[in-house]
Amino acid sequence: MIVGLVTIVALLVIRLAPAPAPTLPALPENIALPDGVQMQALTIARDWVVVVSDEGEVLLYDRRSGQLRQRVGVE
Repeated sequence: MIVGLVTIVALLVIRLAPAPAPTLPALPENIALPDGVQMQALTIARDWVVVVSDEGEVLLYDRRSGQLRQRVGVE
């Protein structure tokens, strides 16, 4: 009975312990964010790199050239 109680407590501690915060992948070197923009999320596709900024904008970059193709505000 004691072993069962210890097992239940251990499982609760393991399940309820906070997970470490995930780190964002590095932005490719050929891409430069506009001044004052902080990256909140990054998605890398075959031809595009999509950055979500802290201001709620979606920045779409060409993966090969690193050129900003489109800037979309999200409300």
